[in-house]
Amino acid sequence: MWQQLLIWFESLPNIAVYAVLGGGATVENVFPPIPADTFVVLGGFLAAVGDLRARWVFAATWVGNVASALAMYHLGHRYGRPLLEGPWGRRFLNGHQLQRLQGFYDRWGTQAIFLTRFVPGLRAAVPVFAGVTRQRLRSVAVPLAAASAIWYGVLVWAGAFAGHNLDVVLEVMREVNAWLVGVALLVVAALLWEWWRTRHHE
Repeated sequence: MWQQLLIWFESLPNIAVYAVLGGGATVENVFPPIPADTFVVLGGFLAAVGDLRARWVFAATWVGNVASALAMYHLGHRYGRPLLEGPWGRRFLNGHQLQRLQGFYDRWGTQAIFLTRFVPGLRAAVPVFAGVTRQRLRSVAVPLAAASAIWYGVLVWAGAFAGHNLDVVLEVMREVNAWLVGVALLVVAALLWEWWRTRHHE
């Protein structure tokens, strides 16, 4: 599979490869099962073995992912609160739960946004609820962009360091992501418990 994908990338002009990598990193914030990390590592690998530039691989994937995350934040900011305060939204979060969510983001939002950029799945959801709770753009964009820059910088370096051992790096990344997914599942379980515990409070 990877060999065929690499052959396909090699048939494209460099600008198209950057666009595909950036697009792949963008989709994750809309459809979390498509992992941006794989595109970033693959781009770093292509920079090591081909004529791509690692800095442009980083720029394409970082800008694409951050831009789509901020777009989801904007949608949450504009439409999320009215939706959750409507009859269908109250089935998901009642008034008491929405107040608790607001309090959490007001106090811990910056830290939560920064840390969850390293965790698959959660990184797509957190900016949306930052918008729902009407956090300021700067308090969302700065930690989001900073954490993504750190993580993508590491991944591009890992892909470039792989040389001809892309399979080894992807296997290591799968193991790391498995641990991170475990962390995400624990967090989600805690959130579900808190949701259930506070469900009938008004």
